[in-house]
Parts: sequence; C-alpha cells; structure tokens
Amino acid sequence: MPELKDHRLIPVEYTQIKYERRPVHDAQGREVDGLFNAWIWLDNPSQLNSYTTRALAELILAFREASLDRAVVAVVFTGVGTRAFCTGGNTKEYAEYYAGRPQEYRQYMRLFNDTVTSILTCDKPVVNRVNGLRVAGGQELGMACDFTVASDLARFGQAGPKHGSAPDGGSTDFLHLYVGIGQAIESCTLCEPWSAYKALRLGLVNQVVPVLKHQGRFIPNPLVVTSRWTDDTGAIVYGEPVGAPSLPAAKATVESCELDLAPLDEAVEALATRLLQTMPECLIKTLESLRKKKLEHWQRNAETNRAWLALNMMTEAKAGFRAFNEGPPGHREVDFIELRRRLARGETWDDEMFRAIHPVQPAPGGGRS
Repeated sequence: MPELKDHRLIPVEYTQIKYERRPVHDAQGREVDGLFNAWIWLDNPSQLNSYTTRALAELILAFREASLDRAVVAVVFTGVGTRAFCTGGNTKEYAEYYAGRPQEYRQYMRLFNDTVTSILTCDKPVVNRVNGLRVAGGQELGMACDFTVASDLARFGQAGPKHGSAPDGGSTDFLHLYVGIGQAIESCTLCEPWSAYKALRLGLVNQVVPVLKHQGRFIPNPLVVTSRWTDDTGAIVYGEPVGAPSLPAAKATVESCELDLAPLDEAVEALATRLLQTMPECLIKTLESLRKKKLEHWQRNAETNRAWLALNMMTEAKAGFRAFNEGPPGHREVDFIELRRRLARGETWDDEMFRAIHPVQPAPGGGRS
C-alpha cells in the first residue's frame, strides 16, 4: 500500500469550535472498527453559539478536514450546550467592530460564504443536530446541511429585517426550497419563530425528538400543540403554540421536567447508521445532485449579496446591531416608526439619525437613560 497523501490545506488547532471523531455504530448498536462520524460543534454557549470571525475560519477548515477523512461516514454539525445550535453572527463583534466598516464586513462575509459553500460541497453527508435555537445565520448554516434532526424545544427563524440586515446568507436562497415561497416570505420578513413541530410539518426538518423527561418518561414539548387537530375552519394547527388558557400549565410542566438530550443524540446516531448502510460514492453523488438545487441559487446570489450586506453596515445594520448590543433586555430594536418618519422627510444617515432611533436615549444633562 502506498503512503496516503494529506490533502488538507493546513493542520489547525481549533479554539472557537470543537472537532471530534466519534465511532459509528452498526444496525445492532456495535461500534464499527475503523469508521467514524465527525462531530463539529460551535463552542460559544454563553452567547448562544453565535459565530465569531475566527469561528467561521475554523469551520471552513473543519468541514474540509471531515470531507477529506477517508474513515468518516457522516458529519454532525451542532452547538455546545442545551440552549442553541446557533443564533447567527456575533452581534457584539458586529456592533463594536464591523458597524461602519463595510470593507471589513465584506471580508467577513467572504468567510461566511465560504463556510456555507464548504457545507454544500462536503464529500460526506452533513446532519444538523439542532439542540436549541436555530435562527438568523444559524438557520442559514442549518439549511445548507443535508439533514436536520432537532430537539422538540428548538425554534427556527430569521432576525434580519428586525435587526438591520436581510437574510441573504442563505435563507433567501434555500428556505423556499424547503417550505414553499409563501411560508418563506412570511418567515424571512416578519421574523416570527417557528416551533420544531411546525418546522417538521412544513418540511424544514427531518425528525423532531422529545427531550423533556417528566416523571421518568419523555414527553412532547408542552408549549406546542403536538397532535394533529383542526379548528372550526379546518386549518391544521399542529406545531403552533398552545393557547392562553393552557399556557400556565404548560410552563409549569416544563419547569418540573428534566432536560435530557440523549434521545437527540440517539436519533442522530441512528441516522448515521442508516447512511452507513449505503454505497459511499453512490450516496455522495446522489447528495451532490440534490444539492445542485441549493447551489443554483447560492452561486448566483452569494457575491452580490455579500457586497450589499457590506454596504448596509453604514446604515440599517450599523443601527440595528448597535441597538441589539447596547439596548436593555426586551428593548433591543431601533425605533422603527421614528426611523420611517425621518426617512420619509428625506433625512440622511448621520449621527443624529442613529441617536434618534437608538433604544437607549441620552438622559437630561448627559449620560444615557
């Protein structure tokens, strides 16, 4: 046997993400000697696994490493902790460094675009393990994956138009392919989150797994309608939040439960086992053919979207990310009405504009209120 070549760009020491080979299991649950799944974690749980500039660079290298690993069967992409898979870009970094620096944000978006492309062109099937929130750029990274297995506490959605951006890192390219144009428009513009069960009903995810243990058994998320039924008009409400009369009891049930992600891991491992039972080259060719539908949109739009998103850092993104970073909890959005009034009067994006729409206004005599 000849000595095998190393096709990695560079060896890398991961600091912002975690990378691990884990044994793959056969249909009887036994570890398969010499074969593995590559697990890639976003490792920023204190900030809901938002990705920093460095994390994106490491993700690109991690997906390439997994793609080139001859012993890897599947890649599992997830986040550390129980609260979030990923909530998008790090808004502190956006507000304190990239706001007002479009040339810098353009370079940042090169890294983000290359991260999405590294998922879409990975030589292994990619499973998104959603352990909590998957919103904004996290939603876009998740949709670039081939499969999604989610905790039933997970929530899915966008944030761009609420916080000064557009979901042009993949959602405007991919979401309609999963759920249809009407639902995609609603999600991308209104930024109202979907429950995991609604995401399942609409076709965004492949499997949803209960992770709350109540009195020794796992139960579906009490905060969401989890059985199919119709209201008086015949509309399906499966996956929608429970109504007001049931909400206090549902919250009390959640509080009495133990959160255990073991069933989520078991479901992910079971999917990897099913992938193991296929011809590897036929599997990746099939995935490549199916990924073309995403790539057709992505490759057509990614570069022009990158340029627009960079320029937007001088106006709405600058205002929106600073508001999110500096505003108090529950009040992290700009004053949309005041913004629209000022724009209707033809005012420019100057310092006075930013001050007027910021959620924290100057207090009388100086300082901030």
